[in-house]
Amino acid sequence: MIKLSFTEAMKIGFIGGGRLAFALANGFISAGLAKPDEITASCHPSDLASAEAFKSLGSTALFENKPVVERSEVVIVSVKPDVVVPVLREVRDLPSAKNKLFISVAMGVSIASIEKALPPEARVIRVMPNTPALVKEGAAALARGSKATPNDADLGRKLFSSVGTCDEVPEYQMDAITALSGSGPAYVYMMIEALAEGGVRCGLPRDLALKLASQTTLGSAAMLRTGGHPAVMKDNVTSPAGSTAEGTYFLEEHGFRAAVIGAVKSAADRCKVVNQQLNN
Repeated sequence: MIKLSFTEAMKIGFIGGGRLAFALANGFISAGLAKPDEITASCHPSDLASAEAFKSLGSTALFENKPVVERSEVVIVSVKPDVVVPVLREVRDLPSAKNKLFISVAMGVSIASIEKALPPEARVIRVMPNTPALVKEGAAALARGSKATPNDADLGRKLFSSVGTCDEVPEYQMDAITALSGSGPAYVYMMIEALAEGGVRCGLPRDLALKLASQTTLGSAAMLRTGGHPAVMKDNVTSPAGSTAEGTYFLEEHGFRAAVIGAVKSAADRCKVVNQQLNN
């Protein structure tokens, strides 16, 4: 087994060269975790734009998967969930496959299914990232497979922390994480859109309302990351009988928090159904 070092640039391959793969590659390069010429990606033959994007980094873009595995120490599987097992079966007979660390970022494909599609010696990590990784503000969680080592988990955290945050979790929590941070950007975008619409209703120009709503969301999240609790911070901006108190009362009266909690729970339930379909 090859032991990977954090102090040396790694040879990283991507099976699947879409937007997330490109964002990850860019983040790894910026963090000094990989050199551009030691990154290899396989793209769909029709996806010339993704191939050109990787070439613009100084990396290698191919239209087949086996050379990616042969050239890499870490292989990131970034294809659609229903394609994960077929592409891994395609490369499993390569002599070098058993020495690799495979990291899957596909939603819903279990570690057991991934390990079954690979040589018994292969090490596997499953990661649930989210789309803000495209702007290096992602929130990811990883779970390690049966052969993955603590060093592999540390490496996974190091890689995904280069485009945001990354925490290790037991795999059974992945459905909840997918529902919260994976789907969460959609909920936040809806809230920002609603805030802006409220501003428009009160007479603000639409572009200004959207700018204020976006920056307010960004600033509020940044304040939370300093270590405060959301309830305390809410209270700090809520004066007795003030406008914020009136607004938060309206939200409570109309079930705002219950709706958000319900959205996460509904998404998690849907994840369980999809996982059963993918892993049968």
